[in-house]
Amino acid sequence: MIDDARRDALEAIATEVRACTRCRLHEGRTRAVPGEGHPGTEVVLVGEAPGQTEDRQGRPFVGRAGELLVRLLDEIGWRREEVFITNIVKCRPPGNRDPEPDEVAACAPYLRRQLETIDPSLVVTLGRHSMARFMPGTKISAAHGTTRPADPATGARHATVYAMYHPAAALRTPSIERQSFADARGIPRTLEDARRERASEGPEIMASTPTGIV
Repeated sequence: MIDDARRDALEAIATEVRACTRCRLHEGRTRAVPGEGHPGTEVVLVGEAPGQTEDRQGRPFVGRAGELLVRLLDEIGWRREEVFITNIVKCRPPGNRDPEPDEVAACAPYLRRQLETIDPSLVVTLGRHSMARFMPGTKISAAHGTTRPADPATGARHATVYAMYHPAAALRTPSIERQSFADARGIPRTLEDARRERASEGPEIMASTPTGIV
């Protein structure tokens, strides 16, 4: 089964992440946070870095930002178990500071391999650091709610990228929260467009695409 093979591959990556010492972030972590979700999903959500609650539990988006993310998904009738959720860095930066470029680079192979394994149709970036990985040179204030073809070098070989604000930013600013719900409502349409684009690449690509968001 394709899902079983993907699950095994994702767990192998997660095992490496939990033991990783590639950058300084491992020195202060409680637990690494590899990511979680359905191995056969079409949709991967990529945040920036684990926070304090995530560091304690070893799971992505389980704090207040995660609660808002669940509400954003509920807005379109989805559940977090139906997608795959991860971050560009897998260990919490001290004091929840922004991840440094060398830390992002150290973690990049893990994210690339996760995307190669899942082969999603849609990658949703959450926050400016995640967006910068897939839409370099753009500002999130202008790019949120917009799409771009994924660079195959990111590991998402046949995907569309859709930019959103990070839920933590939405918690701080009511106008960003309102905009995030509006952007979330655009995800299903964007997924449909991504499926059509993927289909145009040929039947061999569509043969590996799961039906539905899981």
